[in-house]
Amino acid sequence: MVEQKQLYIYHTNDLHSQLNQWPKIVHYLEQQKQHHLSRGEHALFFDIGDHADRVNPITEATLGRGNIDVINASPIQYATIGNNEGVTFAKNTLEHLYLPANFDVLLSNLYNEQGELPSWAKPAMTVKTHGLVIGMIGLTASFYPFYYAMGWDIQDPLMILDEELPMIREQADIVVLLSHLGLFRDEQIAASRDIDVILGSHTHHRLDPAPVVNDTLIAQAGKLGTHVGKIQLTYDTGKKEMAEASGTLVSLGRDAPKAGHITKKLQELQTEADRNLNEVVANREEPLAVSWTEPSAFSTFLARQLRSWCRTEIAMVHSGLLLASLREGNVTKHDLHRLCPHPINPCVVHVKGHQLTEAIHQSFTEKMIHLPLKGYGFRGHKLGRLAFAGLDVDVEKSTTGFYRVNGVYFKDRKIDENEDYEVATADMLTFGTLYPSIAAAKDKRYFTPEFIRDLITWGLKNENPV
Repeated sequence: MVEQKQLYIYHTNDLHSQLNQWPKIVHYLEQQKQHHLSRGEHALFFDIGDHADRVNPITEATLGRGNIDVINASPIQYATIGNNEGVTFAKNTLEHLYLPANFDVLLSNLYNEQGELPSWAKPAMTVKTHGLVIGMIGLTASFYPFYYAMGWDIQDPLMILDEELPMIREQADIVVLLSHLGLFRDEQIAASRDIDVILGSHTHHRLDPAPVVNDTLIAQAGKLGTHVGKIQLTYDTGKKEMAEASGTLVSLGRDAPKAGHITKKLQELQTEADRNLNEVVANREEPLAVSWTEPSAFSTFLARQLRSWCRTEIAMVHSGLLLASLREGNVTKHDLHRLCPHPINPCVVHVKGHQLTEAIHQSFTEKMIHLPLKGYGFRGHKLGRLAFAGLDVDVEKSTTGFYRVNGVYFKDRKIDENEDYEVATADMLTFGTLYPSIAAAKDKRYFTPEFIRDLITWGLKNENPV
């Protein structure tokens, strides 16, 4: 007798520690879980990474443990990690982060120096539900220089997928890929590999309805917990193939009901975070003011600490990394997290003089100074003016607001276009199309797990110990 079997999948991704949404998400997931149980239906629940983001004080103070606690208190059964879990926590922290998890963590392309997966990771697995065998594989984005700098061996996800997929495909009726790779990679995988469902993330797409590419359903639920993905699968046991697959998004707006036990847990975690972050790290006799449009003491201080910590002769950094001025008096961890919440690392790049001057000229435009940058780890409002240490930049601003860079000088000499320069900066300047001349530099060295705010702490402790 031919039978069609139903399976429901619920998925979240890229919460980025927008934890005020988690009680709404959990209420909805618990409601759906009970609904399906009452009807004798079968449902699976997934999170596809970047649940944690150290911009949130709870995540910062607990080093991600708070995120695991609230996932544990939800219906989530399976998860993979995103780059925010993978490269913003120190290696030792990540090695222990998921040990308390009561959900399975699927991750197949991250190894330590001994060639072993983290102890909590499963490269792939199968589960049986409603007479169907569901195969699952987990992959995360290969941020090579960051993982390598932290002592991890991140492998090419497509190569690993091709190793894991044949065995899982042979065992399973339905294959689900937990992909923190982004939509472009997901489409590439769907077009060339035999996978039934790709639960996506990383690029923050809202796919509603979920598209089908080469008989593969690709789902993704945006970012920040505003939506939950819902998938309905119909499997034909006679033909041993998927008969139907569809995916939609469910919006969880301001008035969505909340799970009270999650709200209570978050209140407890907030109290713990406040206690931990109230530690005094320095004492300032004078404030450090910041401006995003003019030279300022705080941005210059940051550039100097960046130069000293990275041991270069030149540093440049955007003032927009500093969200407010630093007051005089005691300085706490909470102050520094509030002023500089970004998961952004220091780095050193080797550039030619013409690449350096091109970037500096590009920075002195109204467009760049007021750019409301999204992504690259930036959690501020606008990029702000560049601050320098070790460079003298002769710049004029006209009455109409336009900037003109007359010259860039190092040790009282104009920058030589063909000479090599070692420059300390923030890692975000080396990504994508923000500064093509900096991104094009072949020699880049990233410092992990330290963030830019850790350098501020380091500098304040040196100058103003408690």
